[in-house]
Amino acid sequence: MSIVIDATVEIDAADSIVWDVITDLRSYPEWNPFVVECDSSLKVGEPIDMRVRLFDTFSQPQREIIFEHDPGTRFCYGLAGAPFGSIRSRRCHEVRPIDAGRCEYRSHFELSGWLSPVVSALLGTRLRRGFHAMTESVRERSEQLVESPGASSADTRDGR
Repeated sequence: MSIVIDATVEIDAADSIVWDVITDLRSYPEWNPFVVECDSSLKVGEPIDMRVRLFDTFSQPQREIIFEHDPGTRFCYGLAGAPFGSIRSRRCHEVRPIDAGRCEYRSHFELSGWLSPVVSALLGTRLRRGFHAMTESVRERSEQLVESPGASSADTRDGR
């Protein structure tokens, strides 16, 4: 038994803007209610270090590995496998253009392994809430950047 959480939204922003939002990891604390800190080179095989907020008063550290990175289109990371196949995860971000000023963002998360039913029972609702909140926040952040012509994620982070 595995947990699968998929969320897809259409965004009124170019795919390049959405890609910048999801890969500007240092800006996550400004807009991301679920992954409140994030750091990675996004190079395949290297770590991605996060602080994930599953509870209102606490965010937990999480270290995973980058599995795929197709710049401008998709990146995936997760847990390659814990001892005895207890838990594996895969998280993907995908961006697909619809037209010049609109795109589709897809968030996918899958958790498997013999321990996944326990995780699902304890944290499934919180995981779903967190991934859906992040997806909606990607949309909001991207559309805000479109409304502020010339502003980049870095500009917004620096208060410009």
